[in-house]
Amino acid sequence: MAAGNFVVYGLAKQALLTGDIDINSGTFVGVLLTSSYTPDAVAHSLWSDVSANEVSGTGYTAGGAALTMAISHASGTVTVDETTNPSWPASTLTAKYFVIVQRAGGSLVAGDRLLAFVDLDTGGGSITTTSQTLQVTMNASGVFTLA
Repeated sequence: MAAGNFVVYGLAKQALLTGDIDINSGTFVGVLLTSSYTPDAVAHSLWSDVSANEVSGTGYTAGGAALTMAISHASGTVTVDETTNPSWPASTLTAKYFVIVQRAGGSLVAGDRLLAFVDLDTGGGSITTTSQTLQVTMNASGVFTLA
């Protein structure tokens, strides 16, 4: 599943500038959410804002998949990207959103910070797998850029 354009949460932008989110040394996970989640890029900032909507299903582990974040610079544009294209093999689940969360400890807790989200099916539906791999292939433009 190719990811479209990510939306960076508004308070994540502030947290990036204050150092509360650290792309270089932070621990990040990618979490799948159901269609019950209603994204609010302005008000949502913490895991507690989205946690009730995390997917459950065969082949999916609560707390999501570990991500590898990277920063690059070319021609005056800084790109923040995710390089692992997380996947859930042999999964049976239904997901609508993929959310990147900076995890402070060994597992997600209410105060962990949201970075960005993407709608996995911009046609209005959800992605469903039945004993097959769900892979989120990052957008070729990265998660977000600063130009």
